Amino acid sequence: MGGAVTKSDVDHCLVENDLCYNGFLMIDLRDVAKKKRKNAHQILDEVIYRWSPRSMTGEPISEEELTPLFEAARWAPSHFNYQEWHFHYALRDTKAFQELFSLLVPGNQKWCDKAGTLMILVSKKISDENQQFIRTHSLDTGAAWQSFAIEGIRRNLVIHAMAGFDYDKAAEYLHLAEDEYQVECMIAVGKPNQEVIDEDMSLRKNLEEIITKLE
Repeated sequence: MGGAVTKSDVDHCLVENDLCYNGFLMIDLRDVAKKKRKNAHQILDEVIYRWSPRSMTGEPISEEELTPLFEAARWAPSHFNYQEWHFHYALRDTKAFQELFSLLVPGNQKWCDKAGTLMILVSKKISDENQQFIRTHSLDTGAAWQSFAIEGIRRNLVIHAMAGFDYDKAAEYLHLAEDEYQVECMIAVGKPNQEVIDEDMSLRKNLEEIITKLE
């Protein structure tokens, strides 16, 4: 269980190489994933060991901690470099955080009350240059999301995207024009609690199930 660090906890950190941060004993999220996922083809660690835990300490997340994640998203590829994504975020202990929290379904509210930041990720459907529909707006925004998430796991942060919220109320809250923008997901960001060790972790289909060689 997460909590204030005692002397014995610090000794444990030194022996087991766990992370001690700001009075909390923390766990390395990648090490948790390494016990359950195998990197059979030696791909980038942060890709295979990125996962979506829920257990967070309730500590705040600073602007300085978020900036590198947004920077990673900024460099994602997109159709004609349109960069259609936009992250609307609220820090913990603010009015906006509570407003975003109220959009979540009860099942997500149960664990998001410990998030340091909540976000709504939006894609722009219409090009600023020629006012044409961008067919790949969701695909491109998904690329930005993955860059955001991969940088997050590299920095040992919980990054969890959700579809369990009121999409219509989210669009209304942000005053989005329906014909121009699309709400894609909400995101919780936080610092991991040791309870992540006991969380279920999803695996993936075999390669043969997702690829087809054309002759």
